[in-house]
Amino acid sequence: MSQKLTLRQRYAAILEWFSANRPAVQSELHFKNGYELIVSVVLSAQCTDKRVNMVTPALFKRFPDPESLAGAAFDDVLSIIRSVSYPNSKARHLIDMARKLVSDFHSVIPSDIDSLMSLPGVGRKTANVVASILYDKPVIAVDTHVLRVSNRLGLSHGKTPEKVEADLESHIPVEQRAISHHWLILHGRYTCTARNPRCGECPLTQWCESYPELSKQQK
Repeated sequence: MSQKLTLRQRYAAILEWFSANRPAVQSELHFKNGYELIVSVVLSAQCTDKRVNMVTPALFKRFPDPESLAGAAFDDVLSIIRSVSYPNSKARHLIDMARKLVSDFHSVIPSDIDSLMSLPGVGRKTANVVASILYDKPVIAVDTHVLRVSNRLGLSHGKTPEKVEADLESHIPVEQRAISHHWLILHGRYTCTARNPRCGECPLTQWCESYPELSKQQK
């Protein structure tokens, strides 16, 4: 069936399934406010949300706001986040980000994508995640999960996050973009995994462009 679908039909069917069956998904990161969110997202780069959630309680207890983090010593931050990936660069980014938040944005997380990307350690993916969750901006953050799932399903054939982002945003309605990021990332995290995708458990196979080939590989 997937080979007979137009791109519009594929998007419509997949979005309809997610909307009906995953209506209330959200980020698996634990946070209470915008400051905790942006710190958590910076820490989550190339690291699991589970690991980030293990270190942030101690981090936020010690540094509960941008002001306290801006005045933190590098070694104090590093000692708390040492178990995440790239802890040295992330410790420096967090301190520098907090300093810029305090000096340039009065400790308020900006809603504008370009302003978010001006913060140390914040790339486009992080900016989109924060803007969509915190301010419900109609943007889609593309990480490795979203890129892989989009390619496999046939929603995009783009090879870069920017191309996939453009394809998704051109076909997904504005009101569904924020939640679509979570739909795709969680599908990639638990079902359409990088190695040994669980096609036998996947509810989207009838609309998946890659399923015929993937199913052959799994026999």
